[in-house]
Amino acid sequence: MPKIFNKDTIDPETLSDGALRRVLLDDSITSNDNIRLDHWDLGSGCTMPLSVAGGDITWLQVLDGTVQLSGSEGTHTLGNQHLMFLPGGFEGRLEGHERSRILHARVPDAARFDPAFANTPPGFRLVDWSKEPVLDSTHDARKRIYFVTPQLFSTKAISGEMIIYPPNTVASNHYHEDAEHFQYVISGEGIVYTDEQPHRLRPGDIVYNYEREHHYFECDGSENFVFVEFFVPGEFKTIWVENAPICTWEPTGKNIRGGAPSREIGAHSSQPVETPADV
Repeated sequence: MPKIFNKDTIDPETLSDGALRRVLLDDSITSNDNIRLDHWDLGSGCTMPLSVAGGDITWLQVLDGTVQLSGSEGTHTLGNQHLMFLPGGFEGRLEGHERSRILHARVPDAARFDPAFANTPPGFRLVDWSKEPVLDSTHDARKRIYFVTPQLFSTKAISGEMIIYPPNTVASNHYHEDAEHFQYVISGEGIVYTDEQPHRLRPGDIVYNYEREHHYFECDGSENFVFVEFFVPGEFKTIWVENAPICTWEPTGKNIRGGAPSREIGAHSSQPVETPADV
């Protein structure tokens, strides 16, 4: 059975300087240690130490506000358009400049999900996702922006993306083999169908899917329904249910701001196990 709940149902842990931490996913919730997902609230002046163990990888997304990242890779001011990828051995801290909300994901022992990890471990990366290419679905109105890919972060241990559902959009029923994944709702409202049963979703909701669980999403509201989703490992098999249309994507030639994207990604489908070389 999938795990579906809202972050506000998790009691926060108050840290020494007033920062709040909610553990959204860990082995006590999912019964495995593929990924740990935290939600952090950092008020102005609140800090969160960052220390990534060797062999682990850590990914962060700023949801709201601004933060300052400082540490072994210099100092960076980050807003809600930024993604950070921290390699094993990173030491530093985040400091809130105003009320900030952060998603923090950690994959322990990432080499078990990426055979090349030990010989070519990924380094520090900072990405402005608002400059990344927007892809359009070829058979419905969805839009896709890749967040975590081998081209961006040099690992296949994890992959991720943002999916935007305009009103009256329904995707294809499908399931995955050889990976588990979760969605975190950013904005809007919609429905997730898991094993053909509907569940209403709102901002802050988490959906954790195990292998082979049927699922698809619908936006039945009047505004865009937006979520991010991440897979561990980052390469897996997708199977569509009852001859549902295979998800296929084509470039728009634009980023989400309407300008030229930071790179080019060609048309492709979600069917191949291996990530396309330009993604």
